[in-house]
Amino acid sequence: MQIKLFPFLFLFLIPFFMCSQEKEITSELYETYGTYKEPSLDKRRVKYHEIQPFITEYRKNPKFTVKTVGTSIEGRDLNLISIGRGETSVFLWSQMHGNEPTATLAIFDILNFLDSDDFANEKKEILDNLTLHFLPMLNPDGAEVYQRRNRLGIDINRDALRLQSPEGRTLKRMRDSLEADFGFNLHDQSTYYNAERTEKPATISYLAPAYNYEKEVNEVRSNAMKVIAFMNNIIQKYAPGQVGKYNDDFEPRAFGDNIQKWGTSAILIESGGYPNDIEKQEIRKLNYVSILSAIHTIANGSYTDISLEDYEKIPENDRKLFDLKIESATYPLLGNDYILDIGINQLEVDKEGNTDFWYSSRILDLGDLSTYYGYETLNATGYTLKAGMVYPKVFGNLQQLEDLNTVEALKNGYIYVRVKSISSEQLESPYLLHIISENYEVPTLNLEVGINPTFVLEKDGKIEYAVVNGFLIELDKVGKSMHSYFKGKNAMIYR
Repeated sequence: MQIKLFPFLFLFLIPFFMCSQEKEITSELYETYGTYKEPSLDKRRVKYHEIQPFITEYRKNPKFTVKTVGTSIEGRDLNLISIGRGETSVFLWSQMHGNEPTATLAIFDILNFLDSDDFANEKKEILDNLTLHFLPMLNPDGAEVYQRRNRLGIDINRDALRLQSPEGRTLKRMRDSLEADFGFNLHDQSTYYNAERTEKPATISYLAPAYNYEKEVNEVRSNAMKVIAFMNNIIQKYAPGQVGKYNDDFEPRAFGDNIQKWGTSAILIESGGYPNDIEKQEIRKLNYVSILSAIHTIANGSYTDISLEDYEKIPENDRKLFDLKIESATYPLLGNDYILDIGINQLEVDKEGNTDFWYSSRILDLGDLSTYYGYETLNATGYTLKAGMVYPKVFGNLQQLEDLNTVEALKNGYIYVRVKSISSEQLESPYLLHIISENYEVPTLNLEVGINPTFVLEKDGKIEYAVVNGFLIELDKVGKSMHSYFKGKNAMIYR
């Protein structure tokens, strides 16, 4: 009797063993990530010329095949990097939008992994069963100026029908020539998305796009859904609750929807926000771990046992996050006190060359924001909002501010400091005080959407918090050096 049941028991246990195997490789990938991370690519604003040396090296590497498969409008080569000998074709492309670079960085980490001698058994399984094709930085012209659209000014992701752009034509031609079974469409999304009805950012969002208005699910789309459900389980381990899912309304112009229609299981991955991860290095790591793990589950076929219900359980994306949310502050206006919530975003402004940025924060909303959340939230019940004042001394240049105790200045309500000589090349204040010229007149504080959020919060006659250019400072918890506390970029210059 036991002998007859054994084969059925063995078949029952196969999914369990495969699941355990996937969890093990995922943990090992996460723990060893530092070995494969490409250290020279450590900023979001990566340029075309920065990735070319790696592509040149892969051309020389016998493990890889590198082909120039197209050019951008401005003449930059689009390169396909391939590895593997399996029948299943997996096609991954990144940075269709020029200011969405996180997955481009992760691709070069993945290539480092594939080029190493480690994880020999897992890599043999991957490369025996799959052929992997990577097209990093599909929109190099947009990346050069850190903008979403290409040089023609169009969104490549809405060019799947007309194929007006050379980048779009290259993507279509590669999908067709590779006869890709799986396609990973790699993007970044706004950091202000949250998982629906939670305060948690949508660090990663997914979608298995619909291929028709009826949102039907065939085998091609269901395979994408199952792989996404698998990846969601991985992200939950490292960023619990921080996964969202896009609405799947059919967009007939979009590449993802059409690639699904053309027979490739299309997996959209969007990298969003993660607390204190301005350069998206932790999200890059999550891309690396989850994409490699997904490639492994495709190679061994274990994703086929995943229920489509697991995909449907992923909460939808919402967009109700602020960088800073101040709750229930008292705002005096025309002789009356009003209780307001304030939603603030710390907005980036690119510097010349598009390799760095400074902040020009704005109030995004006022009033009852009880259905919104913040990366940072202050309950300001009992605190009165007041305008910041101009420091009484005028300084000759920025260097003379070195000896100013900025904490004491802020505790006394001073947020602005006058400086006679300000270099035209200086775009942001190096201190946590706004720098103003000799003749600049600080406007009267009237809270409204669109203004720069700068004020102090006072309770029982004591200023306990300052908000400077949208950054919250708890004054009793910081030392004299505000620059080291915020690492610069957090105050403005008004000339």
